[in-house]
Formats: sequence, C-alpha cells, structure tokens
Amino acid sequence: MLKKIPTQQVQLGMYIQSLEGSWLSHPFWKTKFLLQEQGDLELLLTSGVAMVWIDCSKGDDVGAVKTAAAPLPFELPVQEMVATSAPAAPAAAPQARLSMGAEVERAAQVVNRSRQAVLSLFGEARMGRAVDTEQCLPIVEEVADSVARNPSALISLARLKTKDNYTYMHSVAVCALMVSLARRLGLDEAQSREAGLAGLLHDIGKMAMPQDVLNKPGQLSESEFNVIRTHPERGFEMLKQGAAVPAAALEVCLHHHEKIDGSGYPHQLQGEQISLLARMGAVCDVYDAITSTRPYKAAWDPAGSIQRMAGWKGHFDPAIFKAFVASVGIYPVGSLVRLESGRLAVVTDLNPLNLAAPVVRVFYSTRSKMPIPVQTLDLSASGAKDRVLGRESPQEWGFPHLEDIWRQA
Repeated sequence: MLKKIPTQQVQLGMYIQSLEGSWLSHPFWKTKFLLQEQGDLELLLTSGVAMVWIDCSKGDDVGAVKTAAAPLPFELPVQEMVATSAPAAPAAAPQARLSMGAEVERAAQVVNRSRQAVLSLFGEARMGRAVDTEQCLPIVEEVADSVARNPSALISLARLKTKDNYTYMHSVAVCALMVSLARRLGLDEAQSREAGLAGLLHDIGKMAMPQDVLNKPGQLSESEFNVIRTHPERGFEMLKQGAAVPAAALEVCLHHHEKIDGSGYPHQLQGEQISLLARMGAVCDVYDAITSTRPYKAAWDPAGSIQRMAGWKGHFDPAIFKAFVASVGIYPVGSLVRLESGRLAVVTDLNPLNLAAPVVRVFYSTRSKMPIPVQTLDLSASGAKDRVLGRESPQEWGFPHLEDIWRQA
C-alpha cells in the first residue's frame, strides 16, 4: 500500500517509493529503496524534499517498530558510492560557513592572486619548463579555504572571465569546483586538495596549442578542432616532466574529456574505466566552460546550464552529476528566477539544507513590467511567503549584467 507522508516522519525501515519535487533537489540518484542507513536518513531529512511516498507492503508504516536492517541490495547514495575510491583520512574540523556577503571580498582577493599565479605558471609551461607542483599548492590552499567558507563566492566570481583571461581563470574555477564537489562526495581534506590541484592543472595542455586556434573568435574548423583535441595528451606529457606530480592530476589532465558512454576522447573510455577524479573533472570542466564567455560564444546562465547538462545522457556519471548539482545549487548564484509572486530575482546565496529555497535579490515585476525596489529575501526562512517557480532566461528578459546585482551581496 502506498502512503504519502511528510519527510520529517520518515524512519529507518521504510521503503521509499518516490520523492516529491524537482529531481535535482533529491539526495539520491534513484528513489525506490529500503531506507536502512542512518546516513541516508539524514540526507533525506536535510534535502528540502517536503513529502515522500512510502510502500508499506515493502517496509515499515508510520509509527512501526523498526526491525534490524538487512544488507542493502542496491542503490547506494553518492557518499557511499565513492567511499571505496580511497582510504579515508581524519577530516579537519569544518570551518563555519559564511554568508556570500561576508566572503565575496576575500574571495575576490583569492581570485586575483590565483589568476596571477596561474598566469605565471602557465607561462612557464608555454616556454617548455617543467611544472612545479610546489608552486601550485599555495593557490590550491587559498582556493580550498575560500570554498570552505562559502563555495558560491569564489566559484561565482571565477565565472566572470574575459575572453583574454579565459584559460587561466577557467583553471582557477575548475580548481574551486573540484574542491567543492570532492567535499560533497565525502572525500577527506587531503583528497579534496588533490582534486583541486588536478582541476588547476587539467588544461595545461592548452599551453602547447597554437594561439590563433586557441583564441579563434569563431567556430573551429574540423582540422582545428582535431588539433585542440590533442591538448589532454600534450598536457599529460608536460605534467610528466614535472617533479612529484600526483597521479590524480595526470589522470584528470588526460581523461577529463572522456564520457561515460565511451564517446569522449582521447581513449574512448567508458563508465568506471574513467577514474573518479576524471569523472568529476568532466562535470566541473564543462559547467565552467558553458557558463563563461568564450571567444566564440556568450556565456549560458548558471541554472540553464545545469538544466542542459542534466539532459546530456551518456555524458556524465549520473551520481557525480547529482552531487555536483547539490554543491553548486539547482539555482546557482547569479541565476535569474521567477517567484510565485510574479517578481524576478537574482540568486545571491544558497541554503545548503534546501537547494530549492535560495537567498535572492528581488528587483523586477513581471506584472507591471517595471523595476521595483531591490529587496533581499531568504526563501528558506520561517514565514517566507514566496518561492521559486523556475528559472528565467536573462537574455530573453534583456538583463545581461546580473552580476551587478548579485555582487552587491
């Protein structure tokens, strides 16, 4: 018998039939499973999902006495799916999360320092000098510390690239995204920083590409694209010349363009033939690329990019993509959203416990078609009377510079 209950009534021993709401806000890739692990229950209770359907014929009813759990036959949450990827080290005490407004200025300083450091590092690589990973570690440390304080601040700022500094800022952004995703997947601090280092170095092979092809202000020809497709292997060879370059960085550099269905390059690897970090790198690399202005295309808006990526079947590891969405948000900072009240707002911060209810800055009425006094709303606050109905296209509304609004956080 199926029964719909509030999420807060869910107990261990219940059989979860389905979860209500947007699938992107769910903590599990699949929804039909017997709930037997405390970690799974905690994920569900903090997910923001309001109601669930349970099957009382396959598990406990509300108020039932819970029995001892049997071994889980299938469908583990993301954290458990990656738990065997590396031995866990003692995790450092987590930093208190700061608001976007409290972190954005410090994050801007980290972005500026990191851009200069990467510019120097990649310049050395372009001249044929071996990569010094020791030079990279302070960058990764600063990025990781900022991400710990508030992931959205640095990730959002790093997205604001110019056409001229794209390659360098892309590396900083992917470093931050990799650290945030690694933590979401439950990797320890040492592994998270290793993921960040791999993200920082993943595109170093671009330094061996002809500059006229790399910065071409238009679509590449087939022959030019074939040249660009060699950058993972060129980068791999460049990194191998350096001292003490971690295997993870080599792996991500070589395989961040592989796809789960085997249609990627350079080796057409499939599924788990692709390492965990390379599968992570594939998601982070694409997200930052499509949300950034390139020499040949305008940036896509963050929430729209998440929606498009969700539809690319066979491209990404589904569980890792789910964790990635949880780390950047269903509506990442900078997204234009329509509220139930008919107002438009820009997302200025996330609520980690409820991704569907971010902090927003309201500025426009769709009913009057006029700007309105700017107001900041925390949609997860008790008593909040508005909610997000969905994303809107900044281009269609004629709002190309939303960063002027969300950067005031």
